[in-house]
Amino acid sequence: MALATLWAGGMQAQQRDPDYLQAEKYAGGKLSNMLFSTTIDPHFYGTEGKFWYEYKTSDGKQWYLVDPATKSQKRLFDLDDLATQITEVMGDPFEAKQLPINDLKISEDGKSFTFYLTSTQDDKPEKPGAKVEKKRFYFEYNIGSKKLTHIKDKAKEPKKLSWASVSPDKKTVVYAKDCNLYKMSIEDYRKAQKDEKDSTIVETQLTTDGLPDFGYGIPYSIANTDTLCNGKRRYVYGRWSPDSKHFAIIISDQRKVKDLWVINSLSEPRPTLETYKYHMAGEPDAPVDHLYLFDMEKNQRKEIKVAAWKDQTLDLEYRPYKAADRDKEFYHTVWQGSNDKFFLTRSSRDLHRIDVCTYTIGQDSIVPIVKERMNTYQETRPIHIINGGKEFIQWSERDGWAHLYLYNDEGKLLNRITRGAWHVERVLNVDPATRTVYFIANGREKGENPYYQHLYSVNLNGGNLKQITRGNFFHSTNMDDNARYVVDNYSRVNTVPATDLIDRNGNKVMTLQTSDFSQLFAAGYKHPEPFTVKAADGITDLYGVMYKPFNFDSTRVYPIIEYVYPGPQIESVQHYFTRMSVRTDRLAQAGFIVVTIGHRGGHPARSKWYHNYGYGNLRDYPLADHKYAVEQLAARYPFIDIEKVGIHGHSGGGFMSSAAMFLYPDFYKVAVSAAGNHDNRIYNRWWSETHHGVKEVVDEKGDTTFVYQISTNPEIAYQLKGHLLLVHGDTDDNVHIANTIRVANALIRYNKRFDMLYLPSQRHSFGDMDEYFYWRMVDYFSEYLKGKKETLVDIPAR
Repeated sequence: MALATLWAGGMQAQQRDPDYLQAEKYAGGKLSNMLFSTTIDPHFYGTEGKFWYEYKTSDGKQWYLVDPATKSQKRLFDLDDLATQITEVMGDPFEAKQLPINDLKISEDGKSFTFYLTSTQDDKPEKPGAKVEKKRFYFEYNIGSKKLTHIKDKAKEPKKLSWASVSPDKKTVVYAKDCNLYKMSIEDYRKAQKDEKDSTIVETQLTTDGLPDFGYGIPYSIANTDTLCNGKRRYVYGRWSPDSKHFAIIISDQRKVKDLWVINSLSEPRPTLETYKYHMAGEPDAPVDHLYLFDMEKNQRKEIKVAAWKDQTLDLEYRPYKAADRDKEFYHTVWQGSNDKFFLTRSSRDLHRIDVCTYTIGQDSIVPIVKERMNTYQETRPIHIINGGKEFIQWSERDGWAHLYLYNDEGKLLNRITRGAWHVERVLNVDPATRTVYFIANGREKGENPYYQHLYSVNLNGGNLKQITRGNFFHSTNMDDNARYVVDNYSRVNTVPATDLIDRNGNKVMTLQTSDFSQLFAAGYKHPEPFTVKAADGITDLYGVMYKPFNFDSTRVYPIIEYVYPGPQIESVQHYFTRMSVRTDRLAQAGFIVVTIGHRGGHPARSKWYHNYGYGNLRDYPLADHKYAVEQLAARYPFIDIEKVGIHGHSGGGFMSSAAMFLYPDFYKVAVSAAGNHDNRIYNRWWSETHHGVKEVVDEKGDTTFVYQISTNPEIAYQLKGHLLLVHGDTDDNVHIANTIRVANALIRYNKRFDMLYLPSQRHSFGDMDEYFYWRMVDYFSEYLKGKKETLVDIPAR
């Protein structure tokens, strides 16, 4: 009897929790083999709107050629024949469904493609001691004859170098080295492609005063900035004039900006200290932007006067890249303007003042031509010039909604282009011949989710506004350079994504693809469900998404977990189809109802009032809406247990989820707060000051200071009642781990029980520890919302 009892107890100990078993079905790498392509990324070529694209289903990957004029779509390759030919050349076996084609590009004349495959063979290094890499085999495929040619010399062709900013006339290359600006001819660049250390390369040094904290080629944020002056060539984010005679660039002087540090404990052979510049909210000694213009013929530099406000920032406008240029060797970053004039924006530190400015070659100063003013922060979008730079389109939120305005090059308002209680997101294309603007907007169509984007067209005089994409979906569009055809990817969270080709009037040309969900559905997948609730004011509509377990049982009562992000630059809610995430769909499979909900003060794609609701109250503003939303859902659905409410988020969501536990301790019972900026006084100035606000104070002497006051999570940590898990990567150089440590310190001082997880050598995202984080999150919510936890999940070692 005793043996039987022991045996039965052992079996009982090995029984698996059904919720964990359900969650394991969709773990990690399993999902990547259930769903493949969901959108089309067109590669336009030529002038007739033709394009090619690749698309993957459970039958493998295919490549297609589309000719809109003839309404034809055909497969580029006979993959069975192609696999046979490639196998014969390379000696490695391939089959049609398993062809790992890389770097597919169409020729300039549109008649052939080139690509390569990697062999299992090792390539012979050109120099003794060089790194041994797998051999590449290059091929050319002629579209008309369907002939495949092995290009034996292609493997020796030089690679594209990431540091090159190439002039529009393709004669000059600009780059940074040792924190200074250099240039070389395109002929010398070709030499560098073959051997960057070629001693015959002629370099012209354009500056000599570059420093690690005030120089050229310095990224916005990088650890160990003292390694920048080490002889390596680096890219510089400047703008070329259309005629290639001038090069404009903004350089930031960060010498007075204080350092911040993280320790990489896993570096070998010993831990290392990483140092980087980091300007915190409210701090003095901000970076100072300088605008320089280089005469590329005379090799001379001129600093342009730009000063208007203390701690202002500058941004050089640039021409949109052409869709047909993406497969070409070079992108040319050209300033927005004419050969002798360019546009830029100048913003005050509090972003209450934004100027659209111009600079004309030969002048000493920039000239403000449009002045945007508001009592809150403002956003910007790129301007678009037309008529040779004599007119431009300006995006503005000046009337409380984002709209388009037409100006001449002296800043005179010619007319409004759009108006109404809806939001223009951005300009997609401009047809100068017909003076038509194609733009992305949302919130205009009655009866639709206001976040669903559509493509519209309108004349520059504001007339003839047309909706081009139709259907109650979120539309993501690509347009050819001549504004003739549109590739329309459309979906909702509860539909299978599909793609159509339409013309510029919205007429359907053909269906291109519908995503292959066969394996995902076979595995039990079910779409999430969109819903609408009221905000805490009882007036404002909020939009959210509910994720249920795929084995949902309507007779069961589930804990509910919110996945949150405060914004205000974005909300946590996805309104179009997205792949399963550890934060939402996958968490729900562990036996929870998971919801994402918008809130006043969240997404900028609604009114300016909605977007700025939390201005000056960055910690507390979203929480009342979220609490009230969950209460409404629980009253609406009997399967939600209002007594078991959890919350989690990352970054701003980590900040928000902890704040919810502290401010509503009797409502939120459990939180997993990841990488939270819990004390925004030590977060970066750009996010914190922008969305919360900073006060500019000018004293009697005319000296300007900035005052930043914000409520923090450590201040209210004493109110914690439930279970809180704090998670942070210890080398996070975005939201420094000091944010989480300050909350932990406060909790310890208040004698509060909590849990903490450090992820070694992880930055702001958790990288290859994301799967480990997911299961720890499942464990935590399972233990404290359901009273059970399983520790038998086998996570593969990394």
